[in-house]
Amino acid sequence: MSISRIYRLLRVITMLQGSKSYTAAELARELEVSRRTIFRDLNMLEMAHIPYYFDPDRRGYQINRHFFLPPVNLTLPEALAMLLLAGRLRGAERLPLLAHASRAAVKLETALPDAVRRHVGSVIDHLHATLGPLSRHEGLDDMFDRLAQAVADRKVCRLVYISFYERRQITVTVHPLRLAFTGRAWYLLALSVKHGDVRTFKLGRIRRLTVTDARFTPPDESRLDRHFGGAWSMIPEGRLYKVHVRFDSKVAGNVAEVQWHPSQRVQWNDDGSLEFSAQVDGIGEITWWILGYGPHAEVIAPATLRRRVLQAAKDMVGKYAKEARS
Repeated sequence: MSISRIYRLLRVITMLQGSKSYTAAELARELEVSRRTIFRDLNMLEMAHIPYYFDPDRRGYQINRHFFLPPVNLTLPEALAMLLLAGRLRGAERLPLLAHASRAAVKLETALPDAVRRHVGSVIDHLHATLGPLSRHEGLDDMFDRLAQAVADRKVCRLVYISFYERRQITVTVHPLRLAFTGRAWYLLALSVKHGDVRTFKLGRIRRLTVTDARFTPPDESRLDRHFGGAWSMIPEGRLYKVHVRFDSKVAGNVAEVQWHPSQRVQWNDDGSLEFSAQVDGIGEITWWILGYGPHAEVIAPATLRRRVLQAAKDMVGKYAKEARS
């Protein structure tokens, strides 16, 4: 496409965004081209999914005003934060929604005044932010968009889902309630008709999604807010445990500086060790967190958690002991 045509298309977009409607003849006269050329340009806008329409009352063409957002006045710190989080967050391009944010950041940067753009550019080149390890999200953008729309429209969905809990592929009818990014992946929070309860479904394990025309009445929002409850991460087990773990001085500082759970409390000992306590719904998830600190962590309570960590440690030793004997 020639530079002159790109420039003309941009002018057409700018004109049709305004409050005035233009006929094909008026556009042709303003841009000094033929009516046939204008119709070719309008066809190009249609191919680019830019929603222009003919207003019969005004007898002219316009672009849907909601398609492009109005300009937003940002301060320097606001622009810097938006560009860093949306455009320079390493790994974001692999995640649905955040991939759109990366593209939006490019538009934002080009729309900034020259002085602001130069200042932001000189600072942001020296700033980096990286997401932690992520689940695979390739090819999920369309599914994410369809689920987001289903949540908004309150439409019943059918999922073909790989259930690790049931160790098989299942077909389940759900009422989609929320999309949540937790830990490493996007999850759908939905009422499962099969299970009669709110469940989480990892988007990467959904093999087929069907959005039906049937609608549902959503539950009380407070119920959703309580879904994750006091779970260590995102899998509540329906029972609260008062967890007490002692970390030695080698890792105490690393543990204390992170807010692992809303209910956590820490207390330092004279020898540099740390007493960590929290009230957690379920002990499955926190077990693996504790095991990650190896010999530097000791479960003091509850006894159930202590026995579970002990058994996992024995199993681990057993695997390596076989190799040692051989």
